[in-house]
Amino acid sequence: MDLIDKLYKNKDLGNDELKYVIEHGNLEKLMNLSDIVRRKYYGDKVYIRGLIEISNFCKNDCYYCGIRCTNKNVVRYRLSEEEILNCCDIVFGLGIRTFVMQGGEDVWFSDDVMCSIIAKIKKKYPDCAITLSLGERTYESYKKMYDFGADRYLLRHETADNAHYNKLHPDSMSLENRKECLFNLKEIGYQTGSGFMVGSPYQTTDNLISDLRFLQELRPHMIGIGPYISHKDTPFCEYKNGALELTLKMLAILRLMFNTALIPSTTALSSISENGRELGLKAGGNVVMPNLSPMSVRDKYSLYNN
Repeated sequence: MDLIDKLYKNKDLGNDELKYVIEHGNLEKLMNLSDIVRRKYYGDKVYIRGLIEISNFCKNDCYYCGIRCTNKNVVRYRLSEEEILNCCDIVFGLGIRTFVMQGGEDVWFSDDVMCSIIAKIKKKYPDCAITLSLGERTYESYKKMYDFGADRYLLRHETADNAHYNKLHPDSMSLENRKECLFNLKEIGYQTGSGFMVGSPYQTTDNLISDLRFLQELRPHMIGIGPYISHKDTPFCEYKNGALELTLKMLAILRLMFNTALIPSTTALSSISENGRELGLKAGGNVVMPNLSPMSVRDKYSLYNN
């Protein structure tokens, strides 16, 4: 049996088999089968989430990220509670029923501040879902925000290999803590999302397999991946971007391994290819998150070039 057919049938392969599919598998066949699986579970539905980027302040210094704390060329901003609530009004007015508040790890957005915002959104829009993507926080912090009405939390692990993680992050950060946060989120009751970069510096095929194995352990509700894209103000500014083909392959493999997961077709895909987002949907994606932040700040949330 062809390995791609075997993956389609069994939802898994051995490590050597996965490595062959990642490196040599036929992309068209992977995409065709992933589309069949997506349609089996979701039909032709694409879920729309309204993205609000609430702050580009971040206490971390991740080597690949444009809003890292040591980047002095970033024009920093932080949305007020009123601005965030106004964005929610716009999102709701467009018929979108999930608000995604994303930001750097900005200590100004304390538990009290976030719980106040969450409570006001839930009071005005009780039937809408609130998704947070604010990085690593304590169990207690996650629990407070959940108790005030947050429904989902997105926290990409970025890479599940410890040695690779340490090449992308400063010593103040650890993969162990990132994983602990993800398991805490699941334990609390959040619909939890994780994911990884494709083509990040020093990444190997074995690293990608480690990512798949970690996701099998975590069993997240949502899996977000995208190509690594360099930023001019980071130590990796000369590093080449992740490849469109490999990203699409990994999207399709994820759909074949995690049949019912929510899988976004990300903005990073459309940054490296004019029709990247459409191709991501054809590769098994079923979520898009249009940026509905105020126009005045959209270009300031610059995780990567363009």
